[in-house]
This record gives sequence, structure tokens and C-alpha cells, in this order.
Amino acid sequence: MTEESTAAQGPITDGFHLLIDALKLNGLNTIYNVPGIPITDLGRYAQGEGIRVLSFRHEQNAGNAAAIAGYLTKKPGICMTVSAPGFLNGLTALAHATTNCWPMILISGSSEREVVDLMQGDYEEMDQLAIAKPLCKAAFRILHAEDIGIGVARAIRAAVSGRPGGVYLDIPGSLLGQVMDAAEGEKSLVKVIDPAPAQIPAPDAVARAIEVLISARKPLIILGKGAAYAQADDLVRELVEKSGIPYLPMSMAKGLLPDTHVQSASAARSMVLKESDVVLMVGARLNWLLSHGKSKQWGEPHSKKFIQIDIEPREMDSNIEIAAPLVGDIGSVASALIDAMGDDWQKAPEEWTSAVRTKVVGNVERMASRLQNNSNPMDYNAALGALKNIIKDRPDAILVNEGANTLDFARSIIDIYKPRKRLDVGTWGVMGIGMGSAIAAAVETGKPVLAVEGDSAFGFSGMEVETICRYNLPICVVVFNNNGIYRGDGVNRSGGEDPATTSFVEGARYDLMMQAFGGVGITANTPDELTRAVAEAMDSGKPTLVNTVIDPKAGKESGNIGSLNPTSIVADARAAAKAQV
Repeated sequence: MTEESTAAQGPITDGFHLLIDALKLNGLNTIYNVPGIPITDLGRYAQGEGIRVLSFRHEQNAGNAAAIAGYLTKKPGICMTVSAPGFLNGLTALAHATTNCWPMILISGSSEREVVDLMQGDYEEMDQLAIAKPLCKAAFRILHAEDIGIGVARAIRAAVSGRPGGVYLDIPGSLLGQVMDAAEGEKSLVKVIDPAPAQIPAPDAVARAIEVLISARKPLIILGKGAAYAQADDLVRELVEKSGIPYLPMSMAKGLLPDTHVQSASAARSMVLKESDVVLMVGARLNWLLSHGKSKQWGEPHSKKFIQIDIEPREMDSNIEIAAPLVGDIGSVASALIDAMGDDWQKAPEEWTSAVRTKVVGNVERMASRLQNNSNPMDYNAALGALKNIIKDRPDAILVNEGANTLDFARSIIDIYKPRKRLDVGTWGVMGIGMGSAIAAAVETGKPVLAVEGDSAFGFSGMEVETICRYNLPICVVVFNNNGIYRGDGVNRSGGEDPATTSFVEGARYDLMMQAFGGVGITANTPDELTRAVAEAMDSGKPTLVNTVIDPKAGKESGNIGSLNPTSIVADARAAAKAQV
């Protein structure tokens, strides 16, 4: 806090220091940002006051870092940007955080209201508050220094209470320079008390859910990333193990229980989705990632009863009827269910659990041989088989994963053993989260990070390898280089000289990017080379990029969601019509 004195008045403070003090008072001690007008000095002052300020090369990557920081810590991740274009770059990450239910606050400098409202052509003029409102959970503008404390408090509470999400905080440049009495300024600050209070489920709702569970012959539990975010790990595990029910973790819920757990049904996904008769959803949503609960993968329509745990009542019945809605936070609901089960709870029928386990063991054994091949160039199975062992030997490491085929294969191949150790593209399936997520994971946890990237996905945020080197973070980036998007052998249908729309430069040397900034860059052509390079990087903690050469023919269009591609839909329709003829 500044303390300037004159004969006429006592110590004063300003908007810069009031904003910094408000963040520190609430334990928000890390800022992810891109400096520029009018927030450059705000970053400098914050760093001077003990806040860790990490400067990125692009606002979207800084925003993705703040979003994943919110997921990992349950406190709002803070992203700070300049006005207009910088704000818009950060807005993508803010919307991504909101969609995934992660607490984040985007703080952006902005032009002055009197000029913006008259559209007089100010520097980077834009009505940022109006643009942000539809894309986040809440949006606020602070115009007076004495309101900074309450404005920050409102943003924090909005971000973490109920279903978490993104909040926008608009900071006109002139606000930062406003001055006021230091003592009055200190009194104006607000420490948020109990921003995310527990929400206890109704007893009748718990009893109804138990009744539905008792009726099940083939029950299934689906764990979503909401269960991982809740950090009620012991309660979730107790609920699963006491019930005896097979469970299926969504990608970022992997590790809530080890993927090698006897009740894990990941390797029998198709079977349990289709054959189950009662499904308990724990922090998971019946969105497109689960085919809205309606597709053929779920078996006959209306053949299942769903129990859903969610803190947002409006989530219930969003796609199909929920037989037993449980509204509350994960910890409180799990605790209530455990208590209601009592000491004499009858676990899931052995006939069902044995059938699921037999399917899991068979599928795992069949996959094992594929993961041990020494093909050169490597296919996805060979490369990911090597990385699977890296994580097995280092269960505390955090895996960041994005791409099309790279994401789809890794999700099913690499086992996770502890909660919140897998970070990926989330609900939107958006590419470009890799380097921001990796940086935040390293900063917030201090653990080594393995970022497994498709070459296309890496391109969205690849320049942040300089940021990784600048802060000397323990991150190993593995780029699966197959010379293109999906596959590296695309053809220009016109026969012209331009490469295919999905092709990249053949034989690109991504490893030299890391070397250019002082990190370690290596090319791996075989599983053995990949294993040695990544193991050394993970153990040394040095910023490393391993350019991993993948067979250009190994991938497939759109990974495992090709059904969403209109080309695939048309092809399927033509094939069906032809079959009828």
C-alpha cells in the first residue's frame, strides 16, 4: 500500500494498490497475464507486493492457465489482460471456464465510459462488459476506488458459489490512478467469508435415490470432473467401494480411484453403458460426451433409471428424465448416501460385477500387445504405451492432453492413479489449452508435468514454450508429429500445388523451438528413444520438448468423434441408402 504524505493530508492509496490488496486479502496470490496498456504497471506493482505474476505470449493461453488454476485450487484463477483485442483473446478462456464449471476471474483494462458510450473513437474502444455478460457467470464494472473491495468480493463469490464459473471484472484505466485516504481504503476491502457454502441434499431426495439403487440389477456409477473438482476424494471413494458398483470415470475424473481399481469399468465402457439399468451420475452431465443419454450406446430408449448428483437444480432433466435428482455439493451428497446405506448394505449383484470384470480383463489383455510394438515410425499405441509406463512410475506427475487422435487414444491407454492428475480439453473439446494448462499445473502444484500434444493442438499455444523456459518450469512437452491434422498424408483434391488443407510441413522439428529458448529439445523415432527422453526430462525437471515422430497414416479423421463431422454423416447416409437399394 502506498503511503504518500503532505502537510494537508495523511497517507493515501490508489486504485492499483487497492486492487492488489483486495486480491491478497482473499488469498489470490497468482496472476496470469499479458502486459500492456493500461495494466502494465498493475502487474509490476503486484509483483512488488509479493503476488506471483506470470506473463504469457498470448491472452488466451494466460486465460487457460487461470481456468485450470481454478479447477486445481477451488479458488478463482486470475487472468489479467489489456483492453479490446486483449480482452477478446481472454474471453475465449473465460467462456471455456464457465462451460467447464471452473472458477476464474478475467480482469481487463478498458476505455473510459463517457467516450465509449458516445462512440467517439477512444483507444481500443469497446463496451467490454456488454460483450462479456452472455459468455460468463457474472460481469461487473468498477468505477470508483472505494468500490474495489466490494467489486472483487462479488467477483470471487460469484465465481466459486453454487456451480462455479467465469466472472468478468471491468477496470477502466482511470480507476487505477484514483486516490483516496489509505485508512478509508483499507476499511473498504472485503474478505469473503464462506464463498461456497455446503449445500445439503434433502432427506427425501436421498431416500428416493437409495430406493432406486436397491432396485438395480446392473448398476453403474459415472464419475465426472465435477467430482474431481469437489476435492471430496475420500468420500467419493468410500461411496464407490461401499456400493460395490462398477464405475466409469470421465476423462478428467480419472484417478479419483486408480484406473487399475477392481471396480473400474473403463475397459468395458460400451458394455456397461448399454447393459446397465440404474446409473448414478456423480458430478457428470448427460451432455454430448455421453451422447445426451439417448444414443444407441445406451441400449433401448427409457431402459434405465438415472440418479444425478449436481449442485445446479436446472441440470436435472436437461436431456432425459432423472428418476432421483440429488441437489447439493458432492461431498455432502456422498456423505448422506453413505450414511443412508448403513452397515448392512448389499453390494451390487455379483453376477453383474463379475461379468464386467471379465470384460475388463479380456479387453486389457488384448490391448497389451498393441502397446508393446516397436514400429518405426511409431503408431499411437506404441508411443502411448511408452508414456503409460512413464506415468505408472510417477503417479504424482500431472498429465496434460489434447489433440484429436492423440487425445482419444491417450484417454483410454494412459492410466491415472491419483485425483486431478489428468487435465484435458474439457466439455467443449477445445484445442489450444495445452501450454496454459501445463504452466498452471506446474505453478499451482509444484509437480512435474507431462503435456502430450497433437501437432495441430500444439500449434495453438506452442509459443508458450518460451514462457516455460523463462520461468524454468518442470514441464516435458511431447508433440506427436504426424505432419498434419488427423493424418499427415492429405491430398489436394484440385491437384494443385498447395498442400492439403490438413497437411503441415513434413518433418517439422518442434524440438528446435525449445532449444531456441534454452530448453532441451529431442527427436524420438522409437518407443525406446521416447521412454529415455521423457524419463530423463521428468526426473530432471528441465523444460523439455520431445518431437515424437508418428506414422502419418496412423490417425483417422476427427479421432473418435468423426460422427460429428458432416462429411462422415453424409457418407453414412449414402452407405445406408445404398444398402437399402
